[in-house]
Amino acid sequence: MDDDKSTGAIVLTGGEKVFAAGADIKEMKDLTFSEAFNNNFIASWSATIPGVRTPLIAAVNGHALGGGCELALMADIIYCSAAASFGQPEIKLGIIPGAGGSQRLTRAIGKTRAMEIMLTGRNFSGTEAGQWGLAARVFDTNDSCIQGAIDTAEKIAKMSSVAVKAAKEVVNKSQDLPLRDGLEYERKVFHSLFGSRDQKIGTHRDVQAIPFSNAANEDPRDGRICTEDQAGMVS
Repeated sequence: MDDDKSTGAIVLTGGEKVFAAGADIKEMKDLTFSEAFNNNFIASWSATIPGVRTPLIAAVNGHALGGGCELALMADIIYCSAAASFGQPEIKLGIIPGAGGSQRLTRAIGKTRAMEIMLTGRNFSGTEAGQWGLAARVFDTNDSCIQGAIDTAEKIAKMSSVAVKAAKEVVNKSQDLPLRDGLEYERKVFHSLFGSRDQKIGTHRDVQAIPFSNAANEDPRDGRICTEDQAGMVS
């Protein structure tokens, strides 16, 4: 889907009761250290989503526990229902999160809250996720959560794809770089966008109210403008 030129944003969701189940406990119960280490257990799964360049919104309803929580944390934006349930209960199995939970959750909600959740295995609600800054928005119902994610994805898909990818890249870099290095990186990417056709269209669009989607009939993946139909497609 990341290679589909008609896809400007992706919404990832599950069922009403379970967002994602996570790893199979039966698969892990007889796993040895040698097998886990030599086969790099769970690494391939946990590396897939972070490599997606297209913006990804997780619409979380029901339980997102263990690997399900880690999957949601890999998304660029998290929307959830108030009744959603997040957690990293691996401690109850005698293990710890293995697909980024300890790192991403701590960055999202802070050390103290993350430590309590991972040491006790307790779950936290969608309402708490919103209060703590883990979720960008919290909805009253499952349907409104999914619709909210789709609406946001449609807005993103109408923007310049080269600018969207650049924005996603610099925000993600902020999680890895010291502030000074991050500011320098941002400025370099900012300057590079003046070489794109979208920037030229965008500045005229601001003056003349020309939407990106009607400006040209060219491939959005090389920094140009897509048609209205292309821009509006969301998966």
